[in-house]
Amino acid sequence: MTAPIPFEPRFESLEDDEAQTSFDLQTTMRSISTKTYEHSGRALRSVHAKTHGLLVGELTVEAGLPDAYAQGLFAQPGTYPVVMRLSTTPGDVLADDVSTPRGMGIKVVGVEGPRVGGSEHDVTQDFVLVNGPVFSAPNAQKFLGSAKLLAATTDKAPNLKRLFSALARGAEQAVEAVGGDSVTLKALGGHPETHPLGETYYSQVPILYGRYMAKVQVAPVSPALTALAGSHVDLEGRPDGLRDAVVGHFAAEGGQWEVRVQLCTDIDRMPIEDASVEWPEDLSPYVTVARLRAAPQKAYGEELARLIDDGMQFNPWHALAAHRPLGSIMRVRKAVYAMSKRFRAERNGSAIAEPRDVEGVKAAARR
Repeated sequence: MTAPIPFEPRFESLEDDEAQTSFDLQTTMRSISTKTYEHSGRALRSVHAKTHGLLVGELTVEAGLPDAYAQGLFAQPGTYPVVMRLSTTPGDVLADDVSTPRGMGIKVVGVEGPRVGGSEHDVTQDFVLVNGPVFSAPNAQKFLGSAKLLAATTDKAPNLKRLFSALARGAEQAVEAVGGDSVTLKALGGHPETHPLGETYYSQVPILYGRYMAKVQVAPVSPALTALAGSHVDLEGRPDGLRDAVVGHFAAEGGQWEVRVQLCTDIDRMPIEDASVEWPEDLSPYVTVARLRAAPQKAYGEELARLIDDGMQFNPWHALAAHRPLGSIMRVRKAVYAMSKRFRAERNGSAIAEPRDVEGVKAAARR
């Protein structure tokens, strides 16, 4: 592999009117949360509103990593408690047969070291992942356009969305049959009805990796999880079928994933400011830096939802300075996450705080 490129500030560049884009994105995302709040009486996340699994586990950093990979959280071997949340992307809670991309939020707890602004007193490192290697928009301005479309369709015509999802899945299958893949079709409801625990998840957008720049991948490796890759989940008449599938798995078995890192080795072919570009793995493969484990457990329940769904936020800006988010998508997300946290806390009357341990979550997962 070619040597990774050290980060330089010139690799990031502000877009024209980026501050206005950030403001408009906050307004758009707030409108999504407002619509769903008016409908349900509950303040939800603007995106990834529906939960399919809540897990507690541990992250073990590999020993003997090459110097380029022994950075930040991964600089020294060790084991940390983690909280995980599985979700799907819309901001409204839809029946699962409106099939959209899946998300995985990971919160590593007990992480010490210099931090990004706004999280100085925390001890968490969050990774926010989706089951596709690239983001649906190249930059913040295009992201705002997509968010406005999402806002316009939030909380409207669920039966029409269900019909459109079925049509979009058929179109996606046709695209895949000739070797293609459509991020747009999947985002609009054309995602295959597959088991979320069989998916591989990606950061999609880059972060600092100590001296370098990287994208993150989390891939299932235990046999019980890899057996679920591409497996169909029957969602007909089962509005919470994905959650049922996750809960059913963890009632009997645990799971193990590898956390892998892809370092930037060519700034032209692996850009920071275009999140729609897939970084070529022939230039820089994903390398395992840690293992993530979750034992058999409850995986969902009222108390878990109170502690994690209502009490926590998964935010890439909960981070060590060594893993600061990069690029315009990440920059405009920072204010959006802050707005969403305030909105949820104020409407629901519950505090949202960064945990310093996971003992309460562990107890809830055993009940």
